[in-house]
Amino acid sequence: MSTLRMLVEEHTSLNSEDIDHLHRLAGDWQLISDLSFADLVLWVPVEGGDPTTRGPAFVCVAQVRPTTAATAYQDDQVGRLRSGPEVAHLAVALTQGRIWREGDPVWYGDTPARHEAIPVRRRTVEGEPGTVIAVAARDTNLTTARTPSHLELNYLTSADDLAQMVADGTFPPPRHRGETTSAPRVGDGLVRLDAAGKVTYASPNAQSAFRRLGLTAHLVGEDLAALISRLAEDPLAGSEAAARVLAALRGDAPARREISVRDASVLTRALPLIPAGVPIGALVLVRDVTEVRARDRALVTKDATIREIHHRVKNNLQTVAALLRLQARRVNAVEARSALEESVRRVASIAFVHETLSMTSDDAVELDTVADRVAAAAAEVAVPEAKVEVRRSGSFGTLPAEVATPLVMILNELLLNAVEHGFAEGDEGEVVVNVRRGRRELTVTVVDTGAGLPADFDGPPRDRLGLQIVRTLATGELRGEIDLRPRAGGGTEAELVVPLTRTGGAVAPG
Repeated sequence: MSTLRMLVEEHTSLNSEDIDHLHRLAGDWQLISDLSFADLVLWVPVEGGDPTTRGPAFVCVAQVRPTTAATAYQDDQVGRLRSGPEVAHLAVALTQGRIWREGDPVWYGDTPARHEAIPVRRRTVEGEPGTVIAVAARDTNLTTARTPSHLELNYLTSADDLAQMVADGTFPPPRHRGETTSAPRVGDGLVRLDAAGKVTYASPNAQSAFRRLGLTAHLVGEDLAALISRLAEDPLAGSEAAARVLAALRGDAPARREISVRDASVLTRALPLIPAGVPIGALVLVRDVTEVRARDRALVTKDATIREIHHRVKNNLQTVAALLRLQARRVNAVEARSALEESVRRVASIAFVHETLSMTSDDAVELDTVADRVAAAAAEVAVPEAKVEVRRSGSFGTLPAEVATPLVMILNELLLNAVEHGFAEGDEGEVVVNVRRGRRELTVTVVDTGAGLPADFDGPPRDRLGLQIVRTLATGELRGEIDLRPRAGGGTEAELVVPLTRTGGAVAPG
């Protein structure tokens, strides 16, 4: 589906600043839609108009439906071209630069709707209103007409003020760094302030949110900035939150701020109301985020516990490796000493994974660093006087621990097998780990330029524990495939293919 930018660039000559303004409007206009109980549809005039009628034409570049009422449109309007009588109200708003509210209800299929058209201006760098660059249609479904309540009247009044600010070029406000959404929303809680900062209306959810903070009285009539300063547990945080309310009353659009009292937390967002350039108060959206913050704290505690567990497992594995290393030094039999030293390296490879997990906040491993450490350790056990270079080509990326651990063990065994058995004393060569990661599978190929496989090789021999471990881990733990074969031009090639989707018992990476 075409994006807002693509549609605007295809049909108009609006510049990048205009398009950015439309993007910000589309990112913040859910607020107006919910307050209006209406759909908002963003139309931009098509350059050159309708060639058949020589009249104006418009293309829809964005649409939002209300969460507080039934939609007027069952079908998406984005991408549709309109011209002729059905865009007459859009043309009036565009050319006259005023909100159009005249006209009788229209029908969209079986749905009667009330039309409004709001000109969209972008203020210039000098602060001037600028020209109209688009029109926002506000279309209300009339099938659910009802007697307006106190809440609905306040919602509609606030929506009209914001609509006028869209026409003035003072809405939407600038986006603050790090703020990617417009939360909290209307349904979370709405407080309306007059020009003096006194609460003139508070929705039931807003009242409940402040009760969580310790307010026993009703919000209406309170000086909100003073109330926030009084309720906040941290005087500094309270004064900063209050300052944001006062900034909105002066016409600014401050960043969101969270107020915390004991175990309760409420997120606030203050917006100025300056229709026609006259400051008349502010809207404060509030959301009770107490449970969200409690879950955040629980997750932080859980993550810290998991990291500590990985750290202790790593320490324990290193202790086991040290004990095995001591035992190997006391064993006289060459074969027994070799077996113990191989066990040390296997345990150490698993410890590498847990060491990496102990330093991350999730259960995923950036495997490239671990693989490089395993490769460096393998290069150290090459036959004396052999010059063997071990290197990696390609990236493993991030993998979950349940994939990373067996994969590192397999890599360790393949590299050790290549450097120990592929090169004789005085030989020179290299072992390359080629990694190719696709959307559905990971392919790891270990290629060496050594002596190669025996002529009668037909699979891992039963007396070779390392290759038996490789086969078991590849087919059992990873649900993958492993293939050992002679390399063209000499040497050995081991190819491991691991599925990256969850099918049956296969494990998908994070």
